[in-house]
Amino acid sequence: MAENRPLYLGPRLRRLRRELGLTQLAMADDLEISPSYVALLERNQRPVTADMLLRLAKTYRLDIADIAGDDGEDYARRLTDVLRDPIFADIDLPKLEVADLATSFPGVSEALLRLHQAYTREAQALAEQRAAGPMADENEPVREAQRFLAANRNYFHALDTRAEELAGEIEKAGGATEWLAAKAVRVRFLPPDVLMDSLRRFDRHNQQLLIADTLDHASRAFQVATHIAHTALRSEIKQTIRADSFSSRTTATLLLRALAGYAAAAIVMPYGRFARAADQRRYDIDALCALFGASFEQVAHRLTTLQRPGEERVGFFFIRVDEAGNVSKRLDGAGFPFAAHGGGCPLWSVHQVFRRPGEIVPQWLELPGGERFFSIARTVTGGAAGYGGARVVRAVALACAAEQAGRLVYAGGTDPTSAPTTPIGVTCRLCQRAECTARSVPPIGRDVLADDYRRAAQPYTFAES
Repeated sequence: MAENRPLYLGPRLRRLRRELGLTQLAMADDLEISPSYVALLERNQRPVTADMLLRLAKTYRLDIADIAGDDGEDYARRLTDVLRDPIFADIDLPKLEVADLATSFPGVSEALLRLHQAYTREAQALAEQRAAGPMADENEPVREAQRFLAANRNYFHALDTRAEELAGEIEKAGGATEWLAAKAVRVRFLPPDVLMDSLRRFDRHNQQLLIADTLDHASRAFQVATHIAHTALRSEIKQTIRADSFSSRTTATLLLRALAGYAAAAIVMPYGRFARAADQRRYDIDALCALFGASFEQVAHRLTTLQRPGEERVGFFFIRVDEAGNVSKRLDGAGFPFAAHGGGCPLWSVHQVFRRPGEIVPQWLELPGGERFFSIARTVTGGAAGYGGARVVRAVALACAAEQAGRLVYAGGTDPTSAPTTPIGVTCRLCQRAECTARSVPPIGRDVLADDYRRAAQPYTFAES
């Protein structure tokens, strides 16, 4: 028999109110209850009744399951697993205390779980003596999300086709702002400080979509499209995620964000029109930016998704890195064997374009196995506009198989079989090119020779294998 017990949702209700940007007084007005009752609910001094649950769902257009899901039980289970670690063996941790912590203080519970996860990961890395730095666990959320996108070749048919239909509706309405107005949602552009340093925030209470006015036109349009994706395409996005199972909720959250961005790009750049334009303009990204009112990075990202069955275009690998070499985005539609862990090759222009800001740099590449690719790289800038605003400069690169490069304006009609190539490696640890002067560490499986009597130009010389 199912246990019939009161439902206490204090921390969850408080978090929901803050996410909606409401005061206790405003929420009380919405729900037609007193502010003191809202305070009692948030302090877990009153249970949430079935009637109150329905009011919350109806007023704020939420799924009941999203409101009433038992975070406490989940946190209690995860905390119990963590507290079995031998490091806590000498501490008396009654089950009831753990349950109270999980139910009443979910924020503290989440903080403890994150700390233990970081501790476990670093302890494992130290135990394995990873010379190339910490390696991501196969079930680490970012890695798991990347595998999901790669398994689908970064193309989601149901989502893309529905977004294309929605783009048609938006065009008939006269634009995204007008389409939202017909749904009783007003779009406003406000200073970031008014938005509490957000770029986009939806004020459910007043049915207003608030966008930072420091964003350029392309970023504004994309943020509006992202909101439309999160609302009008929410069921399609969730259905896509439900098709697989993941080791953590963080993975699902990352994919929800990634697929909303995917859908937003599909709304701004509908598949049919965008694919035809890409062919006609020979993948000239600047020309496509002008045609669709999108940024360089948005267009480059969208080019990786042109894999609709029967309507495939050039397959691209996409990567975005910062000046320190950290990879913040990676999508593969070209079979490019980029290293999942460790640094990339410094001879690839994506690491060099910071010295040539805003310039598109083409490059022919050859991997140690003889595979040839064609790449273009360029810096992109993000962040707040205006004097003193924090600006972030990153480099993005697109790479395709050399035999497809002739379809790109950047290849200049060069024969891919005779084009001069730059020899690069996936990562130094896996590259066996002994003569490389840019090498940072020796490759796996090679013995380094002493340089008592001879110092070669390259950092290391190796014994004959």
